[in-house]
Amino acid sequence: MDLPVDEWKSYVFQKWSLLPKSIQDTIATADALRDIFLHSSSLLQPEDEMFLNNLSRGYFVGKDPNAPPFYREEGNKKFQKKDYVGATVLYSKGISHSRPHTVDISLCYANRSAALFYLDQYEMCLKDITRAQMHGYPERLQPKVMLRKTECLVTLGRLQEAGQTIRDLESNFAAKPTLAAAQFQILQRNLCRLKRKVQEKGNLTETYTTTVTKTFEDMDLREENEQISSASSSVSLCIDPLKGRYLIATKDILPGELLVKEDAFVSVLNPGEMPPGLHHGLENKWDTRITNGDLYCHRCLKHTLATVPCDGCSYAKYCSNECMQQAWDLYHQIECSLGGLLLTLGIFCHIALRSTLLARFEDASKVIRKLYSEISNKDMCSPESENLVQILNYDLGEEGERHGKTVKIPVPGCDINGKYENNYNAVFNLLAHTENHSPEYKFLCALSVSALCRQLEAADSKKPETAAPPALYSELNIWGVAMLKHMLQLQCNAQAITTIQETALSGSKENNVCNSRQIRLATGIFPVVSLLNHSCSPNTSVSFSSTVATIRASQQIGKGQEILHCYGPHYSRMGVADRQQKLRSQYFFDCGCPACQKEKHRAVARPRWEAFCCNQCGALLQGGDILSCGSMSCTESVSRDHLTSQLQDLQQQVGIAQELLRSGKLEQAVQLLLECRHDAESFLSAEHSMVGEIEDALAQTYAALGDWQKSATHLQKSLRVVEVRHGPSSVEVGHELFKLAQLFFNGFAIPEALNTVERAEKVLMVHYGPCNDEIQELQKMKSCLLNSPPIPLGPSL
Repeated sequence: MDLPVDEWKSYVFQKWSLLPKSIQDTIATADALRDIFLHSSSLLQPEDEMFLNNLSRGYFVGKDPNAPPFYREEGNKKFQKKDYVGATVLYSKGISHSRPHTVDISLCYANRSAALFYLDQYEMCLKDITRAQMHGYPERLQPKVMLRKTECLVTLGRLQEAGQTIRDLESNFAAKPTLAAAQFQILQRNLCRLKRKVQEKGNLTETYTTTVTKTFEDMDLREENEQISSASSSVSLCIDPLKGRYLIATKDILPGELLVKEDAFVSVLNPGEMPPGLHHGLENKWDTRITNGDLYCHRCLKHTLATVPCDGCSYAKYCSNECMQQAWDLYHQIECSLGGLLLTLGIFCHIALRSTLLARFEDASKVIRKLYSEISNKDMCSPESENLVQILNYDLGEEGERHGKTVKIPVPGCDINGKYENNYNAVFNLLAHTENHSPEYKFLCALSVSALCRQLEAADSKKPETAAPPALYSELNIWGVAMLKHMLQLQCNAQAITTIQETALSGSKENNVCNSRQIRLATGIFPVVSLLNHSCSPNTSVSFSSTVATIRASQQIGKGQEILHCYGPHYSRMGVADRQQKLRSQYFFDCGCPACQKEKHRAVARPRWEAFCCNQCGALLQGGDILSCGSMSCTESVSRDHLTSQLQDLQQQVGIAQELLRSGKLEQAVQLLLECRHDAESFLSAEHSMVGEIEDALAQTYAALGDWQKSATHLQKSLRVVEVRHGPSSVEVGHELFKLAQLFFNGFAIPEALNTVERAEKVLMVHYGPCNDEIQELQKMKSCLLNSPPIPLGPSL
């Protein structure tokens, strides 16, 4: 995904292993990125490019004229089964393969408008009707979409437009009566019904209020930092010879305070599972599965069911014509013909290309001069760089003194005025850690970039002179070196852009309780977020809305304390040894955060969420390979291997139960889960993560059965395990409280629901701010609960 596909990696590593040792040594010991790139590029042979092109052709990213009818038929099947979301995505796939101004694209847009109508997406439905007509929707079918358009306008309260549409439809039919008698009668009945609806709506004294779309502006920084763009005035930029650049608090910061709100300099959508068609038969050529690429805009990452495709390829899709045009102007006109190659070479290579394409819009001549003068340095921002000798600290706004005069020496990435901004200069100055990457990895990156540059040259030779973008092809070697630098930077500086995906709990079609999980949506570069150092127990929380990252304080931060972010290895999810290994291999440092120091000096005892308990007395077991009961009055002992094997058997049984739940076999799932819970009690601590998983599965099963009381009881037990592992104020607890609030709400347990809503809101507000979807839903629940009539006394949850 991030790196090239396995076949290309294996091919390149094999090529590396066959190189003479002298050439390997030349590349391995090269200090300058330019030398690594040029040496590797000289080794790229036509047969290498042929192999890579064969892999790339496995991704079907062109437009296939035979695909739209297939996807339209498949979408119709979903539509008939009332799976309107599935139908919408399949119609979108048909649209993406259609050429503009063809019957195929007009039919797919019209069909998608019908699915969107049944999903109550009236604004999107109207846009699709307009698109269908713009692309030549057949005249004989026009009455159908005109009626749908009128229904949408009436529902949205746009009565004047609805009336005009009815009049247009009547006049068109009078001028060209093309319908059969039976169809005419149906049309007349529908028109009469819609006229009545327009009249009834017009007579209402209350005005219709359209849905207000949530905006991200609510989360603007109160006072932006003069030194660091996209950061609040509560933080300051410092630099240290050992740990490089970092941020500290300039005042006491409260939990939930917004510290950074930064739009990605560059981002690339994670395509999801897209196995190359190369390994499949022709019957699998047209994929019907739903991926991220079908649901999110490829430029702004906004979720949408009504994507607008690129006119030149079937892969790139957008939320609007505006996004499509912006992407085309900024980078997609270059990327469009390279879609298969970029999917083969991976997200890191794609981001490297897109970063250099965006750099063209920031005074290209200045950027090229910078590349010429600086690209040969070993690593511009490394702690070993001589540049650091000249750099002074911006410690809470203090200035260095030199020869009795006050001076400000720029920090790497800052402009001549000392401001750190979200621009290519800041991106270029992110650490590449060239000396830390293995020779094989540098060769893989360099050869991949070289192959991409060859394709760019080939694509350029086929274009008219006026089509070539400025300052790219003429300096392709220097941009290739820049791309190599970006690829090496990304291992330490890439930021996973995530979103919360909600799914209904399994087993019931009427279930309105949602599970939420975090999924990786895209990868981006955030120059300001990259300034934050790591802690396994951070004092901030990061969230995303489209391409915008927000960093909030997750706890109180004192003036002068460092602002810390977790790079992935968190103390609540990994043991200290695993965290240290992960950070050392990916980020090239040994973590010395308080959480790591505490665990290193702690006894051998495992955390409570991994602890075993005594089968005789229930006390926690302690020790290494042989575990002994912690109770002085008990002499029970057991081997760790035995208990680990027992735990693996239990995990297998829980997996079977979860599959039963997904298959709708609810009673069988309950029975097996209750047996699993009984087995777990005999050897696992009450706070073991597996115990929590079992309780959560039981909560899901009872929710699917509509037994809200039992579901809430089990979820409360799961919540206790989550609290022990992640902490009572963690975002994980916030998501569990949100689920619990839904259960209480559905069970009409008003006092319990209100209490849980307030707890969930308090926790989630710290991590996400007021515009989060779950917080919005909690506020709706609270409003409904407070305004609900008294319920007759009786049993409650």
